[in-house]
Amino acid sequence: MKREYDVVVIGAGPAGSMAARYAAETGANKVLLLERDREIGVPVRCGEAISESSLKKFVGVNSQWIASIINEVRFVSPAGYVVDAYTPARGFILHRRLFDHYLALQAASSGVEVITKANVEFVDEYKDGFRHVFVDIFNEKYTIKSRIVIAADGVESRIARQVGIDTTVKLKDMESCVQMLVGNINVKINRIEFYLSTDLAPGGYLWVFPKDENSANIGLGISGDFSNSKHAIKYLQEFVKTKYPDASILTTVAGGVPCTKPLEKIVDDGFMVIGDAARQVNPMTGGGIALSLAAGKMAGEVAGLAIKEKNTTADFLMKYQKEWMKTYGAEQKRYYRLKEFIRTLKNKDFDDIALNLKDLSPEKITLTKIFTLAVRKKPALLVDVVRVFANI
Repeated sequence: MKREYDVVVIGAGPAGSMAARYAAETGANKVLLLERDREIGVPVRCGEAISESSLKKFVGVNSQWIASIINEVRFVSPAGYVVDAYTPARGFILHRRLFDHYLALQAASSGVEVITKANVEFVDEYKDGFRHVFVDIFNEKYTIKSRIVIAADGVESRIARQVGIDTTVKLKDMESCVQMLVGNINVKINRIEFYLSTDLAPGGYLWVFPKDENSANIGLGISGDFSNSKHAIKYLQEFVKTKYPDASILTTVAGGVPCTKPLEKIVDDGFMVIGDAARQVNPMTGGGIALSLAAGKMAGEVAGLAIKEKNTTADFLMKYQKEWMKTYGAEQKRYYRLKEFIRTLKNKDFDDIALNLKDLSPEKITLTKIFTLAVRKKPALLVDVVRVFANI
């Protein structure tokens, strides 16, 4: 390991690996990717769902990563009314461990040094064109100089706060999530299921994402302001016991998901923040893989260009922030407005939506139709519905 780098990326999830790769390919000669865990992609704290179009846009499609191909969606209301819809575009449930390995290997093939079991303890202030990164690697302490530091250290990011970026999330916007990989069940491999009920997941939803015909990721998220009375894990345990009494629980993971508006500031001198650490998550669904891929590529390209231009000030790195807000920020705010309204709906509202759709064939049911019904009591949101679902 060198003592000085052009770019140091903290966190080897999809955002971090993409940033490191594109920084190296765009102009940074010395790039280091640091991962806190002993293995990249483990543990898998993710529903693992992504659209085919997002994969093709950023990395292509490799059958080795794909657990299941999705073209059907089922919504289940509190009273048990079922709404089935066909999706015009395919989605995938990934093997995230294999997917994350691939992204890190792509970065390494582009000249990036990758080190695991590397815990970054502190990043100091920008001085004389560098930041110092203090890192513990297998209980050895190192200090590394870097012209640019990119924080991709997840929802619990400490690094951005150390640099002075406010990453605070309101309690109601932090989803408490838990997921189990469940085996010995029967699921339809091409269909994802969503359960909408304040009894099952208040302020959020419950999902069933098939990994094969006999196993699935089953999880839920509840809004932070509902989590004091009953923990997310308790909601999930009760659902699995009732719905799949013979299931085998193979893994259980938990964590927070920031379902909030985009941060107002994501750059500083010699510093950028991306992915969950930058709250680059779809506020309504909690999905973040596609946005992390986008942010990583965008930030990496700007970082590489900054190294080529020998200008790593915040003024130059603002190219990334401006491009992010232009490309994804407005859409993220629209999803947030929809989320804020949807979380006010009661069980009766969800049942009414399902009853209005139950006699339609799946081919005629679209996300636009579903959410148009959902927001009919607040017509001002119809514009947001049309804009966010127009191309889905």
